[in-house]
Amino acid sequence: MTGALNTLDVGLPHVASGKVREIFDAGEHLLMVATDRVSVFDVVLPTPIPEKGAVLTGLSVFWFDRTQQIVPNHLVEWRGATMPGGAGSVGGRAMLVRKAQMLPIECVVRGYLVGSGWKDYKRTGEVCGVELPEGLREADKLPEPIFTPATKAHTGHDENIDSDSAASIVGDASLVKRAAEISIALYEFGRAHAESRGILLADTKFELGLVDGELVLCDECLTPDSSRYWPADSWEPGATPPSYDKQYVRDYADSVGWDHSAPGPELPDEVVQGTRARYREAFERITGMTLDQHLGQA
Repeated sequence: MTGALNTLDVGLPHVASGKVREIFDAGEHLLMVATDRVSVFDVVLPTPIPEKGAVLTGLSVFWFDRTQQIVPNHLVEWRGATMPGGAGSVGGRAMLVRKAQMLPIECVVRGYLVGSGWKDYKRTGEVCGVELPEGLREADKLPEPIFTPATKAHTGHDENIDSDSAASIVGDASLVKRAAEISIALYEFGRAHAESRGILLADTKFELGLVDGELVLCDECLTPDSSRYWPADSWEPGATPPSYDKQYVRDYADSVGWDHSAPGPELPDEVVQGTRARYREAFERITGMTLDQHLGQA
């Protein structure tokens, strides 16, 4: 399944299409299906990555189960046989979830100085209004994780903002403060587990929403799409190490001179298989089980 809408029939009304996910109305709940689509620089590329949707769903299920003591989440069920409609046909990549009123910001946490944070730091000495020590290098570990929210752009790119701007967008400073506390706690939990498996969690993004007035974790959790994972034995401050996320695809897209506007470039098989292997390795190292075992449970 490439994730094209016309190939995905689960017998439920279609609600929305994201860059990677298709969402269907299951009455009281929603059915979210992670496709094999890959997006870089906010553009969905024409070439899918096989098994990617299963990795995203499997890792989210793994983390949702282990972080409930920090924050409740929206997951109701993920095994196809017990879900409505024809969800069994997309078993292993579908989740039945509670409907939530989503916060209109991305909850980003950084533990290392890289990506857009590194660019901001070089220019201002800050990241999203958080002042950092002088003399830090690219990929340096920060003294402590920082909450660096971002806008949710419907078109174009998300933009880094400070906490005051986030509070203005959300309309409730106390809610943003609580979201920041939850996000940092989730990051620290994820980082500790990843380190025990020989992986560094450089940064990550969470989606939080309100269900019956309570903040809950939604969408996905600590996946290679929403996080930057590095092999611990390849990390050295001063340069960005190889990663288990989409950076391999980004690097290829930049190498062919793409201007980051649609349509994106087709991916050669070498990049497809290399990315597929990275996602699968991330899943298996983090969860301690094979992807086939996850799919067998679905």
